[in-house]
Amino acid sequence: MTTQGLDNLHERCAAWKKDGASFVKWRCPLKIQNGGLTPTELAIGQAAEISGRYAAISQAEGLVPIVEPDIMLDGDHDIDLCKKITEKVLMATFTALQKHNILVEGILLKTNMVTPGAKGPKVDAKVIAAKSVQAYRRTVPAAMPGIVFLSGGQSPTDATENLNEMNKIDGNPWKLSFSYSRAIQGPVLEAWQGKNEEPAQKALLKRCTLNSLAAKGKYSGEDSTAADEKSQFVENYTY
Repeated sequence: MTTQGLDNLHERCAAWKKDGASFVKWRCPLKIQNGGLTPTELAIGQAAEISGRYAAISQAEGLVPIVEPDIMLDGDHDIDLCKKITEKVLMATFTALQKHNILVEGILLKTNMVTPGAKGPKVDAKVIAAKSVQAYRRTVPAAMPGIVFLSGGQSPTDATENLNEMNKIDGNPWKLSFSYSRAIQGPVLEAWQGKNEEPAQKALLKRCTLNSLAAKGKYSGEDSTAADEKSQFVENYTY
């Protein structure tokens, strides 16, 4: 099965642009199963082709496409199998983008970190960072501006620690940042529980501040206190 929705995408993108949108996103999830027999070459190729067509249509209408090939966290595979599949998927994706004449400088990549499956052998953040960065350096053009990671079911702390370790590795040609959903929203919803907004707002500010530090390689734990960084985050991102 592949994602659907390319029909009339030109018209929809034009309408979104007219309404003030600047970015669009398309996710193509893939799952590692049966020891790596899936995703198949066909599935990988189809997902890459859809990403290429979507990105071409989006750029033609003046929008910045966020391309999201996602190796899901589900499964019991080890980190090396995830790395192997991630490299295959990213190579196919950027080959398709080139075929569709995409301006690489005008896209963002949103993708998975290289991690073991949720039920696979655990490794620490430094190993995840090293294997992730190696996979991206092998497959992602240096001309692309940035990789904004999905959290993919990681705990909020794990997602922050892994991003931080990647940003401590020198020589990355792209900005490594975050585009988390559950890893930010989870603690906020837990604090809110449909009752009190103030604890939820504090939880949101904390998670965003910690991830902002991690995007600079400056995260030092869940009790990180960097008043200047926090003030800068509030100034730049709250309205």
